[in-house]
Amino acid sequence: MLRSTLIKAAWLACTFGAATLHAQTTDFPNKSVRIVVPFTAGGATDITARLVAEKLSAKWGQAVIIDNKPGAGGNLGSDLVAKSAPDGYNIVLGVTGSHAINTSLFKKMPYHPVTDFEPLTQATIFPNAIVVNPQVPANNLQELIALLKKDPSKYSYGSDGNGTGSHLGMEILKSRAGVQLTHIPYKGSTPMITDLLGGTLTVGITGLPALQQYIKAGKLKLIGLTTLQRSPSYPDYKTVAEQGFPNFNAAPWAGFLAPKGTPKPVVDKLSNDLIDALKQPDVVLKMNELGSTVVASRPDEFRQFLVKQIEMWAEGVKISGATVD
Repeated sequence: MLRSTLIKAAWLACTFGAATLHAQTTDFPNKSVRIVVPFTAGGATDITARLVAEKLSAKWGQAVIIDNKPGAGGNLGSDLVAKSAPDGYNIVLGVTGSHAINTSLFKKMPYHPVTDFEPLTQATIFPNAIVVNPQVPANNLQELIALLKKDPSKYSYGSDGNGTGSHLGMEILKSRAGVQLTHIPYKGSTPMITDLLGGTLTVGITGLPALQQYIKAGKLKLIGLTTLQRSPSYPDYKTVAEQGFPNFNAAPWAGFLAPKGTPKPVVDKLSNDLIDALKQPDVVLKMNELGSTVVASRPDEFRQFLVKQIEMWAEGVKISGATVD
């Protein structure tokens, strides 16, 4: 009798649990969803999140709230989502730093970028661009490498700052090219570009959108983009990969992730709806205007990409010696 009662109770518990999970996933979302952007408002990551949020809100009939949580190179906002309830109502738009570089750069991380999250989709990728002052007698990457090998003391390069994608990407390239080039870290692209234009800096690397107007005006010369393929927005601009460094891909990106343990039906719905939003023609057009390319990958593809990115950026951190306590 007791055994029969226990079996029935267990069966009821399982049935109730399954029914509850089914209810939670089939009507998802039935309240507002929060997208955490681990950076301040107004940047490319924030704009991407807001464009996607607008599409999701229209599709779901629910509010999609953007919550900017900057700090610690993206770690603060990402950690907030990693420790949120795994129900799909809190997701993060992670980036190269928060979900690849920082794992090697920071001595202590509050989360693991892969095992503490459910990847949903890689949203975008955009190129950093290597440029030189017009007085530098190099018009492509091989000519620049030849100059650096001949007289490295004459040249130095500026980046967006220590441990950034621009810094580490150039360090990886230097290592693979076998050249020396002194690094000058700046606090963002604006002061670096000012020095490039003034001739006090010879080589620079930062996001292409910030450089585009000066390249078009002939005030800076483009050497190469750090994406694997040419940018759809700038099809005439050569990549580093096609100038003697096959598979070189040190480009910033952004992607959506949910907390680890989020039910698969919720992960699937979030992924499908995010991909659908990203592929909308007006979203693609806006991303291209910003210099970004929509990727819209599947969760398993994004997971594999994350693993490879962590390995690649670890190479740059090791070469550079950069670290954050």
